[in-house]
Amino acid sequence: MSLEVRESVPLAPLTTLGVGGPARFFAEAEGDAAVVEAFRFAEARGVPLFVLGGGSNLLVADRGVDALVLRVRVRGVEVVGAKGGEGGRGPSLLVRAGAGEGWDDLVARAVAEGWAGVECLSGIPGDVGATPIQNVGAYGQEVAETIAEVEAIDRATGAAAVLSGADCGFGYRDSRFKRAWRGRYVITAVTFALRPGGAAAVRYPELQRALAAPAAGAAPPLPEVRSAVIALRRGKSMVLDPGDENGRSAGSFFMNPTLDAGAAAGVLARIEAAGVLAPGEAIPRYPAGGGRVKLSAAWLIERAGFAKGTRHGAAGISTRHTLALVNRGGATAAELLDLARRVRRGVLDRFGVALSAEPDLVGFAPGETDDLASGAHAADQGS
Repeated sequence: MSLEVRESVPLAPLTTLGVGGPARFFAEAEGDAAVVEAFRFAEARGVPLFVLGGGSNLLVADRGVDALVLRVRVRGVEVVGAKGGEGGRGPSLLVRAGAGEGWDDLVARAVAEGWAGVECLSGIPGDVGATPIQNVGAYGQEVAETIAEVEAIDRATGAAAVLSGADCGFGYRDSRFKRAWRGRYVITAVTFALRPGGAAAVRYPELQRALAAPAAGAAPPLPEVRSAVIALRRGKSMVLDPGDENGRSAGSFFMNPTLDAGAAAGVLARIEAAGVLAPGEAIPRYPAGGGRVKLSAAWLIERAGFAKGTRHGAAGISTRHTLALVNRGGATAAELLDLARRVRRGVLDRFGVALSAEPDLVGFAPGETDDLASGAHAADQGS
């Protein structure tokens, strides 16, 4: 048997939050055959299989995970082809990366090679294989823009599958891997269409300000954009730094809510009536496609009365970024969930917006975290 399975392996050290109990079984797979072996092992033991990436978007229950936790370690980055330009863009290189490659390592390589398409996603922790699942995005860019193919193993059959980016159903922090395909595939590699010599995507106002770049004008060089993004993330404690008091987090704990136009109008009116706006202050909002409106979860949380640095036991809100819930040292998953629920309830009661958790919540009893599950972004749903 090429798959080495261990028992009672602590998971907290394998997550950026540093929270949670052990895995009943744990293994690492460096190739497709080992992934299929993991399927068979889990089936024979009658336990679920959970795939662990870089542990950066994850909250593990204090009791641990009664499953085979599989870390996919498929490595390698190579140029596998090219494709013609589309939509007025220049030609692209097809760059295939193993699911176990570090995401920021791939971004750094792309920037150094002059391959545009992922530069604004610099500094994000985790592995390549996790990026299609939640359509990782930041500073005006998403992996959906560049993913050409996703290679995976079908859990039911053990057969290899190649899924086109167009078939993945990407949306805001969403994909078919989180919905119709949830639990069906284990991703082993991702191919990105990156543009050699292409211009950086400097669309996000905060990034434009940091670069002193006009909305319409020559784009700065890719290395300059990468440096600016990392500096912005560091200023919010959104890069891995053992010396940062806010460093133990899962990144943004809540997603920005997206509302249809009618619901958004009602929420905006409710915010204006709440008396939380400073003179001349505008409510942050952005078009989300299809007539929908995206609101800032961080702004809503702050205006609901939750300040940076708020604490709940050993858990807290980051002193630098309201969206990040942090482990101050010795926090439990229960404390983090309690704090998340306080925040969610505060925003819902004040503004009628139901926030949804972004990290995967793993090892909890059925129904235990349904109130925080992703997918409920509309206003006035109740809770």
